[in-house]
Amino acid sequence: MISVEEAKAIIEKEIIPLSPVKKNLQDAAGKLLAEDIYAALDIPAYPQSSMDGYAFSFNAWKEDRKLTVNGEIAAGHDRDIPLKSGDAVRIFTGAAVPSGADTVVMQEKTKISNGILNVEDENLALGANVRPKGSEIRAGERALAKLSFLSPAAIGFLAGLGIKELNVYPKPSVTIIVTGNELQVPGNPLQYGQVYESNSFALTAALHQIGISAIDIIHADDKLDELTAILNDCLQNTDLVLLTGGISVGDYDFVLRASNNCGVEQLFHKIKQRPGKPLYLGKKDEKVVFGLPGNPSSVLSCFYQYVITAIGKMCNQRAALEIKRVPLSNSFKKAAGLTHFLKGYYDGDSVTLLNAQESYRLSSFARANCLVQINEEVTAHPVGELVEIHLLPT
Repeated sequence: MISVEEAKAIIEKEIIPLSPVKKNLQDAAGKLLAEDIYAALDIPAYPQSSMDGYAFSFNAWKEDRKLTVNGEIAAGHDRDIPLKSGDAVRIFTGAAVPSGADTVVMQEKTKISNGILNVEDENLALGANVRPKGSEIRAGERALAKLSFLSPAAIGFLAGLGIKELNVYPKPSVTIIVTGNELQVPGNPLQYGQVYESNSFALTAALHQIGISAIDIIHADDKLDELTAILNDCLQNTDLVLLTGGISVGDYDFVLRASNNCGVEQLFHKIKQRPGKPLYLGKKDEKVVFGLPGNPSSVLSCFYQYVITAIGKMCNQRAALEIKRVPLSNSFKKAAGLTHFLKGYYDGDSVTLLNAQESYRLSSFARANCLVQINEEVTAHPVGELVEIHLLPT
C-alpha cells in the first residue's frame, strides 16, 4: 500500500490533459482556452453613445451655447450622416456618434425650445458620454491568453468580439461500470441477498456538480470475460472509466484482472486510508481508469479525494476540494497506520464528526458538508484541536 500523499503525487505526475478540441462558443463555458485569442477589429467599432441624449461638437457648443436639433440616431442605424457645426442630433444608448460630433449630453440635463437645444450641464466636458472607438479592445490586441478560464463573463466578452468558435481543453467523457450480481435497480422489489444500487446515482450527481455531462452507465455481471469486453470497449470510446466494486481480493473481484487483460498500466492499487483502501488507478494512453471500492461511502470519499483531481488534470485545470483548518468540536481516537476521511459538519466555526462513519453507510454523508482528514500517524484529536477539513461542493 502507498500513502495518501503518494497517491495524489502519482495523479499529479501521470495524468495528462486531453487534446484540445474546437468548440462553439456557447459550448465552451467552464473550460480552459487552448490558444491565445486576438481581436479582429476595434471594439466598439465606432464612437458610441453611452446615454440617451443629444450628440454635438463640444467646441461649437462652447462658442454660442445654442445648438439646432436636426434628426435622430437610434442604435443599429446603418450609415454615418456627418453632423454640421452648430447642429445637434437626438441619440440613443449604443448608437454610433456621427462624424462631426464628439460629445453627448444626457437628455435629463437639456431643454428644447423652438428646436434649439439648451444644455443645462455646467460640468459637461469634451468627449462626455461617448465610448471611443477601440476603447474596449484594439484590433490585433490579445483578448484572452491561453489557459484562461472561460467564465460567463469571458464567454460574453468573446461573443462581443464576434468569436464563434475556439480551441479549448475539453472535459472528459465518463463511463461508470457498475459491477456486482447482488445489485438491484431502485424502484424494483428487493429480493433476498440483494441491495439497491446507489453508486452510479451518487457518481453521476457528483460529476454533474463539477460540470461533467457526457456520462454513460453500464452494469456488468461478475464475470471476467464480460467485464474485460466491456472495459475494452469503453477504452475505445470514453476518456475516463469509473468502475465500482470488484477491486478487492475476493473470488468475484475481477476489475484488476480485466484491466490487465485490456493493457491498462497500473499506477497504484491500495492506499493506506479508510474508507477506500482498495482504490485502483490505471491508464492506457490518454485514457484513465479508476477502480473504486463497492461500498457507497468509500466510492464518494475516493471520488472527492482523487477522481476530482484527475478530472482537473485531464481538463488542464487545478481541481480539489477547498481545505481549511478548524477546531474539532468532539474528540476522536483511532489506531495509527491509516489516514481516515471522516464525514463532518462544519458550522463556520468548528467541525463536528458525524455518527455512522462505516463505509457501507451513506446517511452521515448525506448530512455532511466536509470530509475531515486524520493523518495515518495520528491516534487522537481532543476537543478544540485544529483539524484539516475538505469542504464538499455545494
